[in-house]
Amino acid sequence: MTSPPEDRYIRAVRLPPGDFLRLGFLGIRIRVMRAALSALGISIGIATVIVVTGIPASSQRHLLDELNALGPNLLQAQAVPQPGEESAPLPEEAVAMARRVGPVTSVSEVANTHAQVRRSDRAPSDAGIGITVLASHEDLLRTIHATVRSGRFLSRDSDRFPTAVLGDQAAAWLGITRLEPGGPVPLVFVGGQSFAVTGILAPMPLTPELDQSVLVGWGAARTYLGFDNHPTVVYVEARDDAVEAVRAVLPATLDPQTPELVQVSRPSDVLAAKKATQNTFSSLFLGLAGVALLVGGIGVANTMFISVLERRKEIGLRRALGASKGQIRGQFLMEAVMLSALGGVAGTVLGALAAIGYSLHQGWPPVVPLTVVTSGVAGAVVVGVLAGVYPSVRASRLPPTEALAL
Repeated sequence: MTSPPEDRYIRAVRLPPGDFLRLGFLGIRIRVMRAALSALGISIGIATVIVVTGIPASSQRHLLDELNALGPNLLQAQAVPQPGEESAPLPEEAVAMARRVGPVTSVSEVANTHAQVRRSDRAPSDAGIGITVLASHEDLLRTIHATVRSGRFLSRDSDRFPTAVLGDQAAAWLGITRLEPGGPVPLVFVGGQSFAVTGILAPMPLTPELDQSVLVGWGAARTYLGFDNHPTVVYVEARDDAVEAVRAVLPATLDPQTPELVQVSRPSDVLAAKKATQNTFSSLFLGLAGVALLVGGIGVANTMFISVLERRKEIGLRRALGASKGQIRGQFLMEAVMLSALGGVAGTVLGALAAIGYSLHQGWPPVVPLTVVTSGVAGAVVVGVLAGVYPSVRASRLPPTEALAL
Protein backbone atom coordinates (compact mmCIF):
# COMPACT_ATOMS: atom_id res chain seq x y z
CA MET A 1 0.00 0.00 0.00
CA THR A 2 1.40 3.34 -1.02
CA SER A 3 1.57 6.21 1.51
CA PRO A 4 0.02 9.52 0.61
CA PRO A 5 2.50 12.00 -0.92
CA GLU A 6 2.33 14.35 2.03
CA ASP A 7 3.48 11.61 4.47
CA ARG A 8 6.75 11.21 2.61
CA TYR A 9 7.93 14.64 3.92
CA ILE A 10 8.84 15.58 7.48
CA ARG A 11 7.21 18.78 8.52
CA ALA A 12 9.42 21.21 10.45
CA VAL A 13 8.19 21.87 13.97
CA ARG A 14 7.68 25.55 14.74
CA LEU A 15 8.79 26.58 18.20
CA PRO A 16 6.59 29.12 19.96
CA PRO A 17 8.21 32.28 21.37
CA GLY A 18 8.03 30.85 24.89
CA ASP A 19 10.24 27.93 23.89
CA PHE A 20 12.80 30.30 22.37
CA LEU A 21 12.79 32.24 25.63
CA ARG A 22 13.35 29.07 27.66
CA LEU A 23 16.15 27.96 25.32
CA GLY A 24 17.88 31.32 25.65
CA PHE A 25 17.55 31.24 29.43
CA LEU A 26 18.79 27.63 29.51
CA GLY A 27 21.93 28.59 27.61
CA ILE A 28 22.59 31.36 30.12
CA ARG A 29 21.83 29.19 33.17
CA ILE A 30 24.12 26.34 32.09
CA ARG A 31 27.07 28.71 31.63
CA VAL A 32 26.47 31.03 34.56
CA MET A 33 30.02 32.35 34.88
CA ARG A 34 30.42 33.07 31.17
CA ALA A 35 26.98 34.67 31.06
CA ALA A 36 27.77 36.77 34.15
CA LEU A 37 31.02 37.99 32.63
CA SER A 38 29.27 38.77 29.36
CA ALA A 39 26.48 40.66 31.12
CA LEU A 40 29.13 42.48 33.17
CA GLY A 41 30.82 43.70 30.02
CA ILE A 42 27.49 44.89 28.65
CA SER A 43 26.53 46.54 31.95
CA ILE A 44 29.83 48.41 32.05
CA GLY A 45 29.11 49.77 28.57
CA ILE A 46 25.58 50.87 29.51
CA ALA A 47 26.78 52.26 32.86
CA THR A 48 29.32 54.27 30.92
CA VAL A 49 26.52 55.72 28.82
CA ILE A 50 24.59 56.71 31.95
CA VAL A 51 27.65 58.17 33.69
CA VAL A 52 28.98 60.12 30.71
CA THR A 53 25.54 61.66 30.17
CA GLY A 54 24.38 62.00 33.79
CA ILE A 55 27.49 63.78 35.13
CA PRO A 56 27.61 66.37 32.31
CA ALA A 57 23.84 66.85 32.71
CA SER A 58 24.32 67.62 36.42
CA SER A 59 27.18 69.96 35.58
CA GLN A 60 25.02 71.64 32.95
CA ARG A 61 22.14 72.08 35.41
CA HIS A 62 24.53 73.60 37.97
CA LEU A 63 25.94 76.00 35.37
CA LEU A 64 22.49 76.94 34.07
CA ASP A 65 21.29 77.60 37.63
CA GLU A 66 24.20 79.98 38.10
CA LEU A 67 23.46 81.69 34.78
CA ASN A 68 19.75 81.93 35.62
CA ALA A 69 20.66 83.57 38.93
CA LEU A 70 22.20 86.40 36.92
CA GLY A 71 18.91 87.08 35.14
CA PRO A 72 19.92 86.49 31.51
CA ASN A 73 16.34 87.03 30.29
CA LEU A 74 15.92 90.39 32.03
CA LEU A 75 14.95 93.49 30.02
CA GLN A 76 15.04 97.10 31.23
CA ALA A 77 12.67 99.66 29.75
CA GLN A 78 12.91 103.38 30.40
CA ALA A 79 11.66 106.51 28.71
CA VAL A 80 14.11 108.65 26.78
CA PRO A 81 13.89 112.34 27.79
CA GLN A 82 12.65 114.66 25.11
CA PRO A 83 14.84 117.63 24.16
CA GLY A 84 14.74 120.27 26.88
CA GLU A 85 13.20 117.97 29.51
CA GLU A 86 15.02 116.55 32.54
CA SER A 87 13.02 113.35 32.88
CA ALA A 88 10.58 111.29 30.93
CA PRO A 89 8.44 109.17 33.27
CA LEU A 90 6.52 106.15 32.06
CA PRO A 91 2.73 105.85 32.53
CA GLU A 92 1.52 104.72 35.94
CA GLU A 93 -0.07 101.64 34.33
CA ALA A 94 3.17 100.51 32.67
CA VAL A 95 3.70 97.50 34.93
CA ALA A 96 0.09 96.35 34.71
CA MET A 97 0.25 96.54 30.91
CA ALA A 98 3.55 94.63 30.78
CA ARG A 99 2.04 91.79 32.81
CA ARG A 100 -0.49 91.21 30.04
CA VAL A 101 2.21 90.06 27.61
CA GLY A 102 2.02 86.25 27.51
CA PRO A 103 5.74 85.26 27.67
CA VAL A 104 6.44 87.72 30.51
CA THR A 105 7.09 85.87 33.77
CA SER A 106 7.84 88.72 36.17
CA VAL A 107 7.62 92.53 36.19
CA SER A 108 8.71 95.18 38.66
CA GLU A 109 9.52 98.87 38.61
CA VAL A 110 11.57 101.59 40.28
CA ALA A 111 11.16 105.35 40.19
CA ASN A 112 13.60 108.16 40.77
CA THR A 113 12.27 110.35 43.59
CA HIS A 114 14.97 113.01 42.98
CA ALA A 115 15.48 113.21 46.73
CA GLN A 116 18.88 113.71 48.35
CA VAL A 117 20.27 111.30 50.91
CA ARG A 118 22.71 112.05 53.73
CA ARG A 119 24.20 109.98 56.53
CA SER A 120 22.94 112.40 59.18
CA ASP A 121 21.18 115.73 59.43
CA ARG A 122 24.54 117.39 60.13
CA ALA A 123 26.23 116.09 57.00
CA PRO A 124 26.66 118.59 54.14
CA SER A 125 23.93 118.66 51.54
CA ASP A 126 26.26 117.33 48.85
CA ALA A 127 27.39 114.34 50.94
CA GLY A 128 25.10 112.00 49.03
CA ILE A 129 26.10 112.98 45.52
CA GLY A 130 26.10 109.90 43.28
CA ILE A 131 23.42 108.08 45.29
CA THR A 132 19.94 107.83 43.77
CA VAL A 133 16.84 107.45 45.91
CA LEU A 134 14.44 105.04 44.19
CA ALA A 135 10.90 104.03 45.03
CA SER A 136 10.45 100.27 44.78
CA HIS A 137 8.14 97.33 45.43
CA GLU A 138 8.77 94.19 47.48
CA ASP A 139 8.81 92.03 44.31
CA LEU A 140 11.85 93.78 42.84
CA LEU A 141 14.42 91.26 44.09
CA ARG A 142 12.57 88.33 42.54
CA THR A 143 12.45 90.03 39.15
CA ILE A 144 16.09 91.15 38.98
CA HIS A 145 17.44 88.04 40.78
CA ALA A 146 19.11 90.08 43.52
CA THR A 147 19.82 89.03 47.11
CA VAL A 148 20.09 90.76 50.47
CA ARG A 149 23.58 90.69 51.96
CA SER A 150 22.55 91.90 55.41
CA GLY A 151 19.17 92.52 57.04
CA ARG A 152 15.95 92.22 55.06
CA PHE A 153 14.33 93.77 52.01
CA LEU A 154 11.30 96.00 51.78
CA SER A 155 7.92 94.57 52.77
CA ARG A 156 4.32 95.72 52.73
CA ASP A 157 4.98 97.68 55.88
CA SER A 158 7.52 99.71 53.92
CA ASP A 159 4.64 101.51 52.22
CA ARG A 160 3.52 102.91 55.56
CA PHE A 161 6.77 103.53 57.42
CA PRO A 162 9.99 105.31 56.39
CA THR A 163 12.34 102.38 55.85
CA ALA A 164 15.16 102.04 53.33
CA VAL A 165 17.39 99.37 51.77
CA LEU A 166 20.87 100.33 50.59
CA GLY A 167 22.64 99.17 47.48
CA ASP A 168 26.09 97.69 47.99
CA GLN A 169 28.03 100.75 46.79
CA ALA A 170 25.66 103.22 48.43
CA ALA A 171 26.08 101.44 51.76
CA ALA A 172 29.87 101.74 51.49
CA TRP A 173 29.61 105.46 50.70
CA LEU A 174 27.28 106.05 53.64
CA GLY A 175 29.48 104.04 56.00
CA ILE A 176 26.89 101.34 56.73
CA THR A 177 28.42 98.03 55.75
CA ARG A 178 26.58 95.59 58.00
CA LEU A 179 23.42 95.34 60.09
CA GLU A 180 23.83 93.49 63.36
CA PRO A 181 20.82 91.36 64.38
CA GLY A 182 19.27 92.87 67.48
CA GLY A 183 21.58 95.88 67.31
CA PRO A 184 20.70 99.53 66.81
CA VAL A 185 19.03 100.39 63.53
CA PRO A 186 21.06 102.94 61.53
CA LEU A 187 19.30 105.95 60.10
CA VAL A 188 19.78 107.91 56.89
CA PHE A 189 18.21 111.24 56.03
CA VAL A 190 16.29 111.27 52.77
CA GLY A 191 14.76 114.58 51.75
CA GLY A 192 14.98 115.80 55.34
CA GLN A 193 13.16 112.73 56.71
CA SER A 194 14.79 110.00 58.82
CA PHE A 195 14.59 106.57 57.23
CA ALA A 196 15.49 103.38 59.11
CA VAL A 197 17.90 101.14 57.19
CA THR A 198 16.53 97.59 57.21
CA GLY A 199 18.77 95.89 54.66
CA ILE A 200 21.87 96.02 52.47
CA LEU A 201 21.85 94.39 49.04
CA ALA A 202 24.56 92.18 47.57
CA PRO A 203 26.31 93.42 44.40
CA MET A 204 24.16 93.12 41.27
CA PRO A 205 26.23 92.62 38.07
CA LEU A 206 23.30 93.05 35.65
CA THR A 207 21.81 96.12 37.37
CA PRO A 208 24.82 98.09 38.64
CA GLU A 209 22.75 101.27 38.84
CA LEU A 210 20.93 99.77 41.83
CA ASP A 211 24.23 99.28 43.65
CA GLN A 212 24.46 103.06 43.93
CA SER A 213 20.91 103.63 45.12
CA VAL A 214 18.77 103.80 48.22
CA LEU A 215 15.46 101.92 47.85
CA VAL A 216 12.37 103.06 49.73
CA GLY A 217 8.82 101.74 49.68
CA TRP A 218 6.49 102.95 46.90
CA GLY A 219 3.86 104.23 49.33
CA ALA A 220 6.46 105.74 51.66
CA ALA A 221 7.94 107.64 48.72
CA ARG A 222 4.53 109.16 48.02
CA THR A 223 3.90 110.00 51.68
CA TYR A 224 7.26 111.36 52.75
CA LEU A 225 9.00 112.42 49.53
CA GLY A 226 6.16 113.76 47.37
CA PHE A 227 6.64 111.08 44.71
CA ASP A 228 4.33 111.41 41.65
CA ASN A 229 3.76 107.63 41.18
CA HIS A 230 5.34 107.44 37.67
CA PRO A 231 7.96 104.68 37.19
CA THR A 232 11.34 105.50 35.75
CA VAL A 233 12.58 102.01 34.88
CA VAL A 234 10.51 98.86 34.35
CA TYR A 235 12.24 95.49 34.74
CA VAL A 236 10.68 92.71 32.67
CA GLU A 237 11.64 89.03 32.82
CA ALA A 238 10.49 86.81 29.95
CA ARG A 239 10.92 83.25 28.78
CA ASP A 240 14.28 82.55 27.16
CA ASP A 241 12.73 81.62 23.83
CA ALA A 242 10.62 84.79 23.68
CA VAL A 243 12.98 87.52 24.94
CA GLU A 244 13.44 89.09 21.51
CA ALA A 245 9.70 89.03 20.78
CA VAL A 246 8.91 90.66 24.13
CA ARG A 247 11.59 93.27 23.52
CA ALA A 248 9.96 94.16 20.20
CA VAL A 249 6.47 94.77 21.64
CA LEU A 250 7.50 96.29 24.97
CA PRO A 251 7.71 99.99 23.91
CA ALA A 252 4.17 100.05 22.51
CA THR A 253 2.92 98.07 25.50
CA LEU A 254 4.38 100.34 28.17
CA ASP A 255 3.63 103.64 26.46
CA PRO A 256 1.06 103.35 23.66
CA GLN A 257 1.02 107.14 23.18
CA THR A 258 4.74 107.62 22.47
CA PRO A 259 6.39 104.19 22.03
CA GLU A 260 9.30 105.77 20.16
CA LEU A 261 10.42 107.39 23.42
CA VAL A 262 10.74 104.07 25.27
CA GLN A 263 14.18 102.50 25.19
CA VAL A 264 14.52 98.77 25.92
CA SER A 265 17.88 97.18 26.68
CA ARG A 266 19.06 94.28 24.58
CA PRO A 267 19.14 90.78 26.16
CA SER A 268 22.12 90.06 28.34
CA ASP A 269 25.16 88.31 26.90
CA VAL A 270 24.55 85.72 29.60
CA LEU A 271 21.52 84.52 27.61
CA ALA A 272 23.72 83.87 24.58
CA ALA A 273 26.17 82.02 26.82
CA LYS A 274 23.30 79.97 28.24
CA LYS A 275 22.09 78.93 24.78
CA ALA A 276 25.64 78.09 23.69
CA THR A 277 26.06 75.97 26.82
CA GLN A 278 22.87 74.03 26.11
CA ASN A 279 23.88 73.35 22.49
CA THR A 280 27.41 72.31 23.46
CA PHE A 281 26.26 69.92 26.15
CA SER A 282 23.63 68.39 23.84
CA SER A 283 26.31 67.60 21.24
CA LEU A 284 28.54 66.22 23.97
CA PHE A 285 25.77 63.92 25.25
CA LEU A 286 25.13 62.47 21.80
CA GLY A 287 28.82 61.91 21.08
CA LEU A 288 29.63 60.21 24.37
CA ALA A 289 26.52 58.06 24.32
CA GLY A 290 27.25 56.94 20.76
CA VAL A 291 30.82 55.94 21.61
CA ALA A 292 29.75 54.05 24.73
CA LEU A 293 27.01 52.17 22.87
CA LEU A 294 29.46 51.25 20.10
CA VAL A 295 31.89 49.84 22.65
CA GLY A 296 29.08 47.89 24.32
CA GLY A 297 27.89 46.51 20.97
CA ILE A 298 31.38 45.30 20.08
CA GLY A 299 31.56 43.55 23.44
CA VAL A 300 28.24 41.77 22.87
CA ALA A 301 29.22 40.72 19.34
CA ASN A 302 32.55 39.39 20.56
CA THR A 303 30.88 37.45 23.37
CA MET A 304 28.31 35.85 21.09
CA PHE A 305 30.88 35.03 18.41
CA ILE A 306 33.07 33.23 20.95
CA SER A 307 29.96 31.43 22.23
CA VAL A 308 29.33 30.05 18.74
CA LEU A 309 32.90 28.77 18.49
CA GLU A 310 32.68 27.11 21.92
CA ARG A 311 29.34 25.44 21.28
CA ARG A 312 29.83 24.01 17.80
CA LYS A 313 29.30 20.42 18.99
CA GLU A 314 26.05 21.42 20.68
CA ILE A 315 24.94 23.12 17.48
CA GLY A 316 25.84 20.04 15.41
CA LEU A 317 23.98 17.74 17.78
CA ARG A 318 20.85 19.86 17.71
CA ARG A 319 20.97 20.05 13.92
CA ALA A 320 21.41 16.26 13.72
CA LEU A 321 18.36 15.80 15.96
CA GLY A 322 16.23 17.89 13.63
CA ALA A 323 16.62 21.51 14.70
CA SER A 324 16.19 23.86 11.77
CA LYS A 325 18.46 26.74 10.85
CA GLY A 326 15.79 29.19 12.00
CA GLN A 327 15.61 27.55 15.42
CA ILE A 328 19.39 27.75 15.84
CA ARG A 329 19.32 31.40 14.82
CA GLY A 330 16.47 32.12 17.22
CA GLN A 331 18.22 30.41 20.13
CA PHE A 332 21.46 32.39 19.80
CA LEU A 333 19.66 35.62 19.04
CA MET A 334 17.48 35.15 22.11
CA GLU A 335 20.56 34.56 24.25
CA ALA A 336 22.11 37.76 22.92
CA VAL A 337 18.95 39.74 23.67
CA MET A 338 18.62 38.32 27.20
CA LEU A 339 22.28 38.93 28.00
CA SER A 340 21.98 42.48 26.73
CA ALA A 341 18.76 43.12 28.68
CA LEU A 342 20.27 41.83 31.94
CA GLY A 343 23.41 43.84 31.36
CA GLY A 344 21.34 46.90 30.41
CA VAL A 345 19.28 46.81 33.62
CA ALA A 346 22.34 46.30 35.81
CA GLY A 347 24.32 48.96 33.93
CA THR A 348 21.49 51.48 34.14
CA VAL A 349 21.19 51.07 37.91
CA LEU A 350 24.97 51.14 38.41
CA GLY A 351 25.45 54.16 36.16
CA ALA A 352 22.59 56.11 37.75
CA LEU A 353 23.95 55.50 41.25
CA ALA A 354 27.46 56.49 40.18
CA ALA A 355 26.27 59.68 38.45
CA ILE A 356 24.08 60.71 41.39
CA GLY A 357 26.85 60.00 43.91
CA TYR A 358 29.42 62.02 41.97
CA SER A 359 27.02 64.94 41.51
CA LEU A 360 26.20 65.07 45.22
CA HIS A 361 29.91 64.92 46.05
CA GLN A 362 30.53 67.92 43.79
CA GLY A 363 27.58 69.84 45.23
CA TRP A 364 25.69 69.75 41.92
CA PRO A 365 21.98 68.99 41.56
CA PRO A 366 21.76 65.26 40.68
CA VAL A 367 20.36 64.89 37.18
CA VAL A 368 19.94 61.60 35.33
CA PRO A 369 17.94 62.25 32.14
CA LEU A 370 14.87 60.01 31.99
CA THR A 371 15.42 59.45 28.29
CA VAL A 372 18.90 58.10 29.02
CA VAL A 373 17.58 55.75 31.73
CA THR A 374 14.82 54.35 29.53
CA SER A 375 17.07 54.13 26.50
CA GLY A 376 19.75 52.35 28.53
CA VAL A 377 17.87 49.05 28.58
CA ALA A 378 16.27 49.64 25.18
CA GLY A 379 19.64 50.50 23.68
CA ALA A 380 21.20 47.41 25.19
CA VAL A 381 18.50 45.20 23.69
CA VAL A 382 18.87 46.83 20.26
CA VAL A 383 22.63 46.47 20.44
CA GLY A 384 22.20 42.85 21.51
CA VAL A 385 19.98 42.13 18.51
CA LEU A 386 22.37 43.78 16.08
CA ALA A 387 25.42 42.19 17.65
CA GLY A 388 23.81 38.74 17.79
CA VAL A 389 22.66 38.59 14.17
CA TYR A 390 25.96 37.52 12.60
CA PRO A 391 26.91 34.94 15.29
CA SER A 392 23.43 33.40 15.14
CA VAL A 393 23.51 33.20 11.34
CA ARG A 394 26.98 31.67 11.48
CA ALA A 395 25.80 29.10 14.01
CA SER A 396 22.81 28.13 11.86
CA ARG A 397 25.03 27.56 8.80
CA LEU A 398 27.33 25.03 10.48
CA PRO A 399 26.76 21.61 8.85
CA PRO A 400 25.93 18.96 11.47
CA THR A 401 28.72 16.60 10.33
CA GLU A 402 31.34 19.34 10.42
CA ALA A 403 30.21 20.61 13.84
CA LEU A 404 30.21 17.10 15.40
CA ALA A 405 33.63 16.30 13.95
CA LEU A 406 35.28 19.29 15.75
